[in-house]
Amino acid sequence: MKIFSFLDPIITNLMARYGIRFLRFSVALIFIWFGALKFVPGLSPAEDLALGTIALMTFDLIPAGIALFLLATLEVSIGLLLLFGKFLRLTILLLLFQMAGTMSPIVLFPDLVFNTFPFGLTIEGQYIFKNFIVISAAIVIGATVRGGRLTSEPTGRF
Repeated sequence: MKIFSFLDPIITNLMARYGIRFLRFSVALIFIWFGALKFVPGLSPAEDLALGTIALMTFDLIPAGIALFLLATLEVSIGLLLLFGKFLRLTILLLLFQMAGTMSPIVLFPDLVFNTFPFGLTIEGQYIFKNFIVISAAIVIGATVRGGRLTSEPTGRF
């Protein structure tokens, strides 16, 4: 157990030092990848659900091709901003705005989200519900925009 006692503080310190950066990069990768898929019609598995949601929320005022292009641009932009750590307050605001749209099918199209309400999720539902992790990650990243950071040492404030 001496090796554990030796390695534990080193590993914990590395996690505290680099954890937020890796979290930012992970969320950036999701946004860049999923957003880029939407630039190619028919490539994103969420395309139909996204278009249906946008059509309902905009009263069909935005043509599908334009809506998909705008959504793809928004998602890739959020990802790039997260990747480079620029304008994080604005980025998190955009992310939460995009997440509101992404989560809205839970209310707008429950039959597409649940196969057995409230626990049986369809593939689309699973795709949507994983975004609770993305939202939580954004909150953690947002907690550091004023210079906050994780620490590997207990503070005694819990």
